[in-house]
Amino acid sequence: MRRDLRKRVVFGVLAFAIFMPFVWTGGVAFQIFVGLLAMLSTAELIKMHRLSPSSIEGILAMLGSLVLTLPLENYLPFLPTDGNYTAYALIVFLLLGSTVFNLRTYSYSEAVFPIASSFYVGIGFHSLILARMDSLNKVLFALFIVWATDIGAYMIGSRIGRHKLMPLVSPNKSVEGFWGGIVIAVIVAALFVFFDKTVAAGYSLPVLLGLVAVFSAFAQFGDLVESAIKRRFGVKDSGKLIPGHGGILDRFDSMIFVFPIMHLFGLF
Repeated sequence: MRRDLRKRVVFGVLAFAIFMPFVWTGGVAFQIFVGLLAMLSTAELIKMHRLSPSSIEGILAMLGSLVLTLPLENYLPFLPTDGNYTAYALIVFLLLGSTVFNLRTYSYSEAVFPIASSFYVGIGFHSLILARMDSLNKVLFALFIVWATDIGAYMIGSRIGRHKLMPLVSPNKSVEGFWGGIVIAVIVAALFVFFDKTVAAGYSLPVLLGLVAVFSAFAQFGDLVESAIKRRFGVKDSGKLIPGHGGILDRFDSMIFVFPIMHLFGLF
């Protein structure tokens, strides 16, 4: 095994070993852990834009992703049921208000980047927490779809991939890999449902598998979105926290897109 591949495998297993106990345990510990992941992911985006996470804008953006991720009404009973969205709106106002004090160097369009970054990250991780609050199996179902898509796209694409999917964004991805990822995800989802029918959330098997195909496509689109962001800023990885894998956002870019769309279709 090559040294770089060995490093990737070792640190991938280590990251998995850290993440999964929190998923399994759930509760406050899981929510705080996911909130931390959201803040780190936002910091990675802020750095790409040449903003310091320790700047006022960086701190507010990370705080925004945190309050959007956490179900704040569970911790602060006086808040309304949409307390995290209201708190996030206040932080957005503060970010927009920072243009008042830096009008010559910090415009409205520049303030939008930390706002969009915190929303992009926060809404995805918030849906992850909602899924875990529903049940552990719903989270595992989503993770299996994402992992099956990733593995299937790589295996099929590396073997028979001939047509580039979006070469300007991600040169190594192919159309064949895209469809291969969807097929493998559907197969894995069908096996999952065979052992646990509760994840179907009332959908018939054919309809659910059709939705899984949509979720798989969204997973790959989420990966492409992050690739486009990185290409725009000329970076290979969003960060260096996980050797051989890049940053937090590199590992969660697909999940950030999948969990909200699953929530939209009422799976949790």
